[in-house]
Amino acid sequence: MAHDLTFKTSMSFAYGVPAPVSPGVVRLVANNPSPLTFKGTNTYLVGMTELAVIDPGPADDAHRTAILKAAAGRPIRQIIVTHAHRDHVDGASALKDATGAAIYGYGREEIAAEGPAIQPQGSEFIDYVFAPDVRVDHHDIIEGPEWALEAVHTPGHAPDHLCFALAGRNILFSGDHVMAWNTTLVAPPEGHMGDYVASLQLLLARRETIYLPGHGDRLEEPQRSVRAYLLHRRWREEQVLDAIRSGRENVEAIVPVVYPSIDDKLARAAALSVQAHVEHLIARGLVTCDGGQTLSGSLSPA
Repeated sequence: MAHDLTFKTSMSFAYGVPAPVSPGVVRLVANNPSPLTFKGTNTYLVGMTELAVIDPGPADDAHRTAILKAAAGRPIRQIIVTHAHRDHVDGASALKDATGAAIYGYGREEIAAEGPAIQPQGSEFIDYVFAPDVRVDHHDIIEGPEWALEAVHTPGHAPDHLCFALAGRNILFSGDHVMAWNTTLVAPPEGHMGDYVASLQLLLARRETIYLPGHGDRLEEPQRSVRAYLLHRRWREEQVLDAIRSGRENVEAIVPVVYPSIDDKLARAAALSVQAHVEHLIARGLVTCDGGQTLSGSLSPA
């Protein structure tokens, strides 16, 4: 099953240089590459006369300058955030100061402002108190003179994650929910596997034919990819369940079974991904955990 997944790891771009990806849509890549951000965070400028910026990226002066240069004097009216991970949201405040644009997003007001004990991207990868100027919920519409974006709430990678569908264009800005270069990290407590699977199934009912993700290149035939990702998650969960049934009693013992050749830089993320599958198996009544601490507790088949 794992071999059914194919990834698009090539990407033609230059940092600071805007690249048209569709009429009225331009992409800029922030210079923040890493094992979890690929080449860097994608920022999109949407519109012809008045612009929206989707995911302003990290707090980086050069990237903000590139955004303003790409706008070429056209007013930026909206700054739209797919989710409050710092590689997507930290540049929002400075861009607002430079443009006067309002910040739009789901927000973290109703989400517990506490960090996980182990984090895959370091100690501060989530803005736990992100509060947008305009709160955006499922099916809300954000409009400009020549475009409209429908918000699609897709929790799983993050509880506040939103995708945005470009009306009349069959384009979905998919954030970190679905990407071409790799599968999405689902890391508890920020990530929730049950929500992630449900959000993938939600996208299967939609008709967009192109996904523009938060990292990596555009995704063609996205419905096929979403189905493959769902199958991959089911296959991965079977691996985790088989490992528990064979006597692996904790997440640390399961990781080398599921990820036998994991890079040391991704070992923490792998452990959190296994934990997410364990929690989903517990929720489905297939696994039990003594003590309730799913990262360190003793696991057994139900």
